[in-house]
Amino acid sequence: MDGYGAIIIIAIVVLLLIVIIRNIKIVPQAHAFVVERLGAYNATWSTGLHFKIPFIDKVAKKVSLKEQVVDFPPQPVITRDNVTMQIDTVVYFEITDPKLYTYGVERPLNAIENLTATTLRNIIGDLELDNTLTSRDTINDKIRIILDEATDAWGIRVIRVELKNIIPPREIQDAMEKQMKAERERRAKILDAEGEKRSQILVAEGLKESAILRADAVKESKIREAAGEAEAILTVQKAYADALKMLNEAAPTQQVIALKSLEAFQKAADGKATKIIIPSEIQGLAGLATSFKEVFATEAPENTEE
Repeated sequence: MDGYGAIIIIAIVVLLLIVIIRNIKIVPQAHAFVVERLGAYNATWSTGLHFKIPFIDKVAKKVSLKEQVVDFPPQPVITRDNVTMQIDTVVYFEITDPKLYTYGVERPLNAIENLTATTLRNIIGDLELDNTLTSRDTINDKIRIILDEATDAWGIRVIRVELKNIIPPREIQDAMEKQMKAERERRAKILDAEGEKRSQILVAEGLKESAILRADAVKESKIREAAGEAEAILTVQKAYADALKMLNEAAPTQQVIALKSLEAFQKAADGKATKIIIPSEIQGLAGLATSFKEVFATEAPENTEE
């Protein structure tokens, strides 16, 4: 009996150890455990080591506090201009209150999916097709705000919502492709016309600049030619003025002036003039010069004979 009693005691001790070990709970990082005591909410365990009273406490739900992503299947929606499209959404959310998440709503993910679908239909129903395709950011923000407000009572915070795909009917897609093709062709023609216009402008500007350069060259040539002629005239006039100055400084007699005038008329007579008028003073002086010439010519032979 003593040996049998020892075995029973050992069995009881082992059983107690197993019960104690099984009721030691470790909550990992970014998780929380919702604990019930006798069927009622008791506490929310955060990260760390916890002990559960056997047969009295129960872990009702293990909740992940990480950001979660749910990809909902495409939902049929109708735009204001009666176009039916398939739109699938992606919702990013996190659990902020494990207690509300556990007791706030049955099957929270299904609730979020249905709420997302109804909200999407309401928003798209106020938009036309073109606005739906070009207003993704606006639609995302509206859905996120509505979902975030509705899920506060469930202990859920909606971080963001994305429209993953917007799939219009096949005929609408064909029409859109034709429209985009026509738009691309139009832009290509505009670019070609702009290029041709730019090319013609450049050619015209080149011709204009060439004509301006030629005109400037002719102008510069004429300016330099005129400057040369002016300089030549100025030089001649300066030389003439210097000659007159020297002549005045030499104080010439009336006879010398008359002889210079006679030389000037002689040079004029060498030209093509057919008639020259000589003043009387110069005529008398010319006769006197002729008489001196004859006298010298008569005396010259006598000097030769000697």
